Amino acid sequence: MKGHIYKRAKDSWTVVYDLPVDIMTQKRQQKSQTIKGTKRDAERALREIMVSLEQGSYVKPNKITLSEWLRQWLKDYASMNTTDRTQESYTSIVERHLIPSLGNIFITELQPQQIQSYYADKMNNGRADGKGGLSARSVVYHHRILSKALDYAVKMGITVRNVARVVQPPRVQRITMRTLSADEVVTFLDTARETDYYVYFATLLYTGLRRGELLALRWRNLDLDNATLTVVETAYKLGNGDYIIKEPKTSHSRRTVTLPSSLVDLFKAYRTDQELLRIQLGITLDVDDFVFIRYDGSPINPSAVTLAFRRITKKAGLRDLRIHDLRHTHATLMLVAGVHPKVVSERLGHANIGITLDIYSHVLPGLQEAAADKFNRIFEPENEENLDPNVSKMLANDGGVECRPYRSRTCDTLIKSQVLYQLS
Repeated sequence: MKGHIYKRAKDSWTVVYDLPVDIMTQKRQQKSQTIKGTKRDAERALREIMVSLEQGSYVKPNKITLSEWLRQWLKDYASMNTTDRTQESYTSIVERHLIPSLGNIFITELQPQQIQSYYADKMNNGRADGKGGLSARSVVYHHRILSKALDYAVKMGITVRNVARVVQPPRVQRITMRTLSADEVVTFLDTARETDYYVYFATLLYTGLRRGELLALRWRNLDLDNATLTVVETAYKLGNGDYIIKEPKTSHSRRTVTLPSSLVDLFKAYRTDQELLRIQLGITLDVDDFVFIRYDGSPINPSAVTLAFRRITKKAGLRDLRIHDLRHTHATLMLVAGVHPKVVSERLGHANIGITLDIYSHVLPGLQEAAADKFNRIFEPENEENLDPNVSKMLANDGGVECRPYRSRTCDTLIKSQVLYQLS
């Protein structure tokens, strides 16, 4: 089987290639396909077609547009493999951005340059209000959605390759998180004490929970006798107004967090207030009731919590603070206090300790210095008198290390390192 290309017009090429001989007629089959872009794009497309023919994975070009496929992907794949909130987000990006810009292109004719131009356009003029472009983080999110949809198209035999994989999305700069100092925490809580949300925000600070995790907390998940709080659900509100209570997305998010005694005392007083309120309403407090509720017993709207948070921070003079920064504050203060990163990772519900260390790398320089200092003290002379006799004997014999006639500090360290290695 052979293939070749020829130029049709500016930035337009025709790829012609042979298909396997028809079994019934024994006649030669030939197919052509138009490629938009450079000659190199056309050559790459031809190579991929020839490889797919040899491997038996060739897919005949079809006339499915990207808009048709994206909607089909949302219906067949996203609806079954993502949460309601994620599906709502995917649909918004697809309908408001991807389809208006790229939807009329046939999926088999979609080229990397078209996607790259789309990203550049969104960076310069992508906001719905027409006042500038989208952030790099938002454009990368578009890239992930498009790439997921094209990956699925390849699996379903709709197209040969996912062209989004060869496109470079914009680089996302790390956001410098805003955390509260110990004094600012006191200021924040003193201001919040004057509102109905004091216990809620104090809990966020003392546990590092996410906003939705705490809103979904029920009394049966709060064990005040053992000073623990168990996260088993999370709450969020969709754009259509539906209030959703679901299990966390990952198993690591389901966790038990130990509470400090001050927070336990706060919850006991809060529970007493809740019981008095229920008596006034003529109902009893049930273990399945939410801990944080409105006066009528309904769950609190996440947006209402965020608005209350903004009012508190404004009154306290704490600018540019997000509600999620209370979680960052909890983690940062614990790491600075010397709590092991593994413990912090478990409290936050991260999948692994690497995520915690990556997010809070700004705290690590001070911790690294402290660790290096502790390690250095192992080899200080005043510590040798406390060593095991066998270790002292090995040190006296230089640990089997041959040094120069003079005893340098470097040589002493090498000797002691060798001793530790032999003992391990």
